[in-house]
Amino acid sequence: MSGLSSFDHSVSPPRASFPREYNAAHDLIERNLAAGRGAKLAYIDDAGRYTYADLAARVNRSANALRDLGIPPESRVMLCLLDTIDYPAAFLGAIKAGLVPIATNTGLTAKDYEFIVADSGARALVVAEPLLATFAPFLARMPALRHVVVVGADGRGHRRFADLVAASSDRCAPAPTTPDDMCFWLYTSGSTGMPKGAVHLQTHLIYTAELYGRGVLGLTEADVCFSVAKLFFAYGLGNSLSFPLAVGATTVLMAERPAPPAVFQRLVQHKPTVFYGVPTAYAALLAAPGAPEPGQLGLRMSVSAGEALPADLAKRWRQRFGTDILDGIGSTEMTHIFISNRPDDVRYGSSGKPVPGYQVKVIDEHGTPVKPGEVGDLYVAGPTAALLYWRNRERTKETFQGHWTKSGDKYAIDAEGYYVYAGRSDDMLKVSGQYVSPFEVEAALMTHPDVLEAAVVGVPDENELIKPKAYVVLKDGKPGDVALGEALQRHVRDQLAPHKYPRWVEFMTELPKTATGKIQRFKLRERAAHG
Repeated sequence: MSGLSSFDHSVSPPRASFPREYNAAHDLIERNLAAGRGAKLAYIDDAGRYTYADLAARVNRSANALRDLGIPPESRVMLCLLDTIDYPAAFLGAIKAGLVPIATNTGLTAKDYEFIVADSGARALVVAEPLLATFAPFLARMPALRHVVVVGADGRGHRRFADLVAASSDRCAPAPTTPDDMCFWLYTSGSTGMPKGAVHLQTHLIYTAELYGRGVLGLTEADVCFSVAKLFFAYGLGNSLSFPLAVGATTVLMAERPAPPAVFQRLVQHKPTVFYGVPTAYAALLAAPGAPEPGQLGLRMSVSAGEALPADLAKRWRQRFGTDILDGIGSTEMTHIFISNRPDDVRYGSSGKPVPGYQVKVIDEHGTPVKPGEVGDLYVAGPTAALLYWRNRERTKETFQGHWTKSGDKYAIDAEGYYVYAGRSDDMLKVSGQYVSPFEVEAALMTHPDVLEAAVVGVPDENELIKPKAYVVLKDGKPGDVALGEALQRHVRDQLAPHKYPRWVEFMTELPKTATGKIQRFKLRERAAHG
């Protein structure tokens, strides 16, 4: 069928071929219809089950509905939606119509949303009814925003997505986009400033699906995928959309927050074969009561990204549920994971090795490759790097440096070529003249039987010298005390060099996190500064 990509997996990295006229949504849907999967289950959400033929019709209706609003080609359409069948329908429908969807974090503030709407110049907003109230105060101040469409029973004075889709045709020709046209945007979390809009191209979804989803994970149409990372997250977008659609797999979507009981329910009921989590989710599931037995599950593989996975956590998951967790690192800028462990090559405590198709280097401040075991800055090059940050030339130049993308992460490469995470570049501590990785200290704390979560930041002592401070959440909501704090300090000293142990331990009921589960260490630094 014309307009589809092809990949030759007999060579490494796989060799890609794209027609001059290429539309990512058309590719991801039509490849399944051409393979005879129309009657195969594509999605299961909280309301129903949908075949590939159902999905194709929904995508076409969504594309036509957006076109019928009169939105010009290449205009941005902001999506702020829960994980239901309407998400892939709206996201792929926008792409098929020649529009540019912006997958937006559902946990942001009104200030963040106002910035993104204004910065992107979005012509339309498709928003879940429960989230509309956060947008309401500023919508009238957005002259470029012409259409607000609500997904839900009550449009609150706006058009309802269901009505627009129902009135539209289920046949739609794809927009005549090319491989190098804009396809979708992802805004960074903005944890240290305002969000940045990473602009991605039509080829990026299928490249990550083929290089990582098929090439590393070995996904096939027999798989059932379930991700606690939501679709608005670059990680979740691959897990629940581009990866399964590229191979004809089935995906389970969950609209609610991924609390352990809700996750366990879907793991047992739908028996996904591939589970995608983040370290905080794995820790919560291991600590939660009522966990299912391995025999009740269908897992063949678990995957982690978002933050580095402590080795002890991975080992406890394998002992409890019988599958390895394949840890990897990806980014919003690179679309998905570019360094990963493999199903047959797992090194706990590492991010694994580069995904075929990507080049990776770790260099010092002079641009020289570091020696094995030394920490340096991680750079990556590959076919899925964002084109730029929208309307942010200075940050674009800092991050996208010719062929290379600066990840903002510190890494070391061990003697066997595995990449070991040392922390975000702005999180590294220099203690007694030596670099200390907060992640290394956190991983040591996590091996204590009472610790559920830990985060380490640098805090000045009485001499204004930076020392590590640990913020700790205990299992089962236990309170901490001075004696346990001292025990945790001894526990770290027994494992690491003396200068790395936390000089202070503060117990918390929960750690501040982004909606994607990343610990917001800058908030802990602010807490320490005002402490």
